[in-house]
Amino acid sequence: MGISFFCGSFIQSPLKNETMSNGKIITNQDNDDGIDRAGFIKCMAWAGTGVLWMMSGGIMKSFGMSQLIDRNTGRIKEGFHLPASDFTFVQISDSHIGFNKPANPDTIGTLNAAIAKINGMPTPPSFMLHTGDLSHLAQADEFDTLDQVLKSAKTEKIFYVPGEHDVLNDNGKQYLDRYGKGTKGNGWYSFDSNGVHFIGLVNVVNMAEGGLGVLGSDQLAWLKDDLKGYSNSTPIVVFAHIPLWAVYPQWGWGTKDSEEALSYLRRFGSVSVLNGHIHQTMLKVEGNITFHTATSTAFPQPQPGAAPSPGPMKVPADKLGSLLGLTSVHYVEHAHSLAITDTPLVGSAAPATTQPAS
Repeated sequence: MGISFFCGSFIQSPLKNETMSNGKIITNQDNDDGIDRAGFIKCMAWAGTGVLWMMSGGIMKSFGMSQLIDRNTGRIKEGFHLPASDFTFVQISDSHIGFNKPANPDTIGTLNAAIAKINGMPTPPSFMLHTGDLSHLAQADEFDTLDQVLKSAKTEKIFYVPGEHDVLNDNGKQYLDRYGKGTKGNGWYSFDSNGVHFIGLVNVVNMAEGGLGVLGSDQLAWLKDDLKGYSNSTPIVVFAHIPLWAVYPQWGWGTKDSEEALSYLRRFGSVSVLNGHIHQTMLKVEGNITFHTATSTAFPQPQPGAAPSPGPMKVPADKLGSLLGLTSVHYVEHAHSLAITDTPLVGSAAPATTQPAS
């Protein structure tokens, strides 16, 4: 299923099983993965992945690409008007360049599909956040390929945090050499944009037993100090790879020492925490903190506890686009909590709301 969020509420919508228009249905062939690669790329060309975040004066709002893009033309839907905003940014996650198993035989193609959706926006986003697992095996050629694909994105800057796949073998040295200039420790840092304070955290180095993320004492001390100069009314956006809330600790889907980090954030009136790692959208709201996990541009994973273990989940190729995603946000001045909206990339079922968790 797809999961959507807005105005601090949890919205759950059914996943619609759709085939391609004009009879372009993906068919099986004699290869061992059963996927017609030409049909697969045609499918992903209109499915796309990613989320557009728009910000205006203190409130974030997001749009799934299926809300914005006409799947037949690849352009903004006729008559669709984005609200005014101070600035926008895009989040993508878990590109896993180098992965080529049956769960997705072409991660480069799906990443390109995401970039095409981003480039179709009427106003280019101010920047992009990539929340980790850029590569699958932390190989130089994988990082090279990712860099080459992202060069085509129409955005001023890209900010990164590493995933556990990006720090394999060398404890993140290659990642830091490429993407960590000006950062602290294992790659953490912060910056300000349009009155919003952004914090990139690293929780994939020296991970705990069971695969849980770890921030570590040095980074926690830095975070506490980093926040000292900001008033309680400053909107905060934290982005990391592994979720900072306990999604499913049995699979390592959480961060062991996140509670200390969250204790420093609770005084702020509006905090959004953006993560990847679990390859599906989920929401939790605790007071003024909204946790939002992003889908992958590469492959889906099973829902918590729905399989013996996490890992790439093979689905029919015509459904893959429904299980990948991107995140987009508006920012509008408002006294309430951040507004976040996500929808499945394929299908547009009417959402039903429930009260936010506490």
